[in-house]
Amino acid sequence: MKTFWIVALIILAVLIIALVVLSIIGRRLERKQAEQQVQIDAAKQNVTLLIIDKKRLPLKNAGLPDAVVESAPRLLRGSKMPIVKVKYGPKVMNMVADEKIFDLIPVKKEVRATVSGIYITDVKGLHGSLEVPQTKKKKGLFSRLRGKAVAERDKQLEAAKQEVQASTNASSGVQNAKVKSATKKKYRPKKKKK
Repeated sequence: MKTFWIVALIILAVLIIALVVLSIIGRRLERKQAEQQVQIDAAKQNVTLLIIDKKRLPLKNAGLPDAVVESAPRLLRGSKMPIVKVKYGPKVMNMVADEKIFDLIPVKKEVRATVSGIYITDVKGLHGSLEVPQTKKKKGLFSRLRGKAVAERDKQLEAAKQEVQASTNASSGVQNAKVKSATKKKYRPKKKKK
């Protein structure tokens, strides 16, 4: 029993140390983000942009200036970022969009954007409001299975309806043929004798 308690205390101590380290790192990252947000707010300006294209690309393949790619952390260089190709005046350039507004940005339209350097922080429609895209909610396992079952049942019902329709058409076709032949004989005009 003594070894169990020793192992449990060691694991508890490691968890407490990890929690303290993570909280310190979290506070530092919060401070850095607040400082960056202040810098972004200080340098922001409203401009009119023509959006040519938007994609999620790795930072190294995004066509951004070399200084931007080199100043980015190494882990961030391989991750995909929201890149927007815009025409600003006579220049065509690639810019980085904020993750929150990337889905709002319309393609091949003019927008009034709030820009800080090459970073787009806000977008408004130049001629009217922007269309808010409908987010697709990811389906869970049971809803996908239920959807497949409903689709299979609908296929079976459609096949059964077509079978019934075909059989009624065939039987009504036979009945229609009998009625037509009976009406031809019965209502045939008589020829007058001369």
